[in-house]
Amino acid sequence: MARVRPFRALRPLPELAEKVACLPYDVMNRAEARAMALGNPYSFLHVVRAEIDLPDSVDDYADEVYLQGRDRLHEMENEGILAQDQQPLFYIYRQIMKGRVQTGLVATVSVDEYLANTIKKHEFTRKEKEVDRTRHFDVCDAHTEPVFLTYRKEDRISRIINGFIKFNDPVYDFKTEDDITHIFWVLDDLEAVGELEGLFSSIPYLYIADGHHRSATSANVALMRREKDPEAPADSEFNFFMAVVFPDEDLFIMDYNRLVKDLNGMTPEDFLAKLKAIYDLEEVDEAFHPHKKAQMCMYLAGRWYKVTAPPALFEGLDPVSSLDVSILQDNVLTPLLGIDDPRTSMRIDFVGGIRGLDELKRRVDEGWAAAFAMCPTTMDDLLSIADAEMIMPPKSTWFEPKLRSGLFVHKLSS
Repeated sequence: MARVRPFRALRPLPELAEKVACLPYDVMNRAEARAMALGNPYSFLHVVRAEIDLPDSVDDYADEVYLQGRDRLHEMENEGILAQDQQPLFYIYRQIMKGRVQTGLVATVSVDEYLANTIKKHEFTRKEKEVDRTRHFDVCDAHTEPVFLTYRKEDRISRIINGFIKFNDPVYDFKTEDDITHIFWVLDDLEAVGELEGLFSSIPYLYIADGHHRSATSANVALMRREKDPEAPADSEFNFFMAVVFPDEDLFIMDYNRLVKDLNGMTPEDFLAKLKAIYDLEEVDEAFHPHKKAQMCMYLAGRWYKVTAPPALFEGLDPVSSLDVSILQDNVLTPLLGIDDPRTSMRIDFVGGIRGLDELKRRVDEGWAAAFAMCPTTMDDLLSIADAEMIMPPKSTWFEPKLRSGLFVHKLSS
């Protein structure tokens, strides 16, 4: 059973929403975040990346950073930039990118269901990132950014959401610098709210698409607060975390590509010879986006290649081992290039598909040894791996568009 619950969102005034909204905290570095927020005091980056307002001598994880984020959040509410709704409601968040539409329900979901794996995971988390966001959420006393969840589509849920959209005007409707349209409705039909709660209760599982660290840190904060106050009611706000829940058919996974720093002592010719012993290799005139299982586009020494794995490399493997990123890791990166742990190796980098193939070419031309453009992981891959309670390799999925932060905040003490 999926418990999906309305909440009293803290959110921007309609005329300020576009200025408040920002990209998620973890898709840019400190300098990039500072540049994005430059000249815009409304940007929510002043909350989720509060180090941008402190001297560079202050460490990203210093106490001052978390206090600065908390103080700016309180200021935004006190100044009327953000205001909290008077009753618990659902919200609808639609994004349009290059004609593709994804429409999600903004809600809170149960920490206990996350702990019980009713909200299913497919990635490990990194301890340092967990500690950072745990402190941020706890000090701010709020979930400042949502988790990106999905579920197997339920037509009755879609009918209610689309019906509300048809007959009601959005409160926010704007286009960001990346040409993505963001539209937001307040679902204030209490009958529809109740129907949606009931329908979601028949959904057996929710799945984390993006936001494993935000989910884990939300659970950390809840457990910390339960320990401090064992008598706190089960329906306390800290026992639920903020999410946008999308039907699986709406979501778009892009390629998540690999760059390697060196060829482990080999010349390009030696490396090509070893690849030819494993893969079908064909030089091509220009880059292409692979859309066939176990096929890659490789850039090496100024040339592009189509690299296709024979079925023997992946047939009969478990859902994780048969992923394209696993096939590359297990047959090339580890045995040929000596990159045993992509989580910790400094000899590999990952480039989201949104940056395009030209970015791969540029990086190699500027000194990296080779680039591998991957066939994207599918939603079926993600769901089947999560159902099997298995873990994907790092950097297996790149979802677009990203959810904007600052359009809704979940206060933990409201």
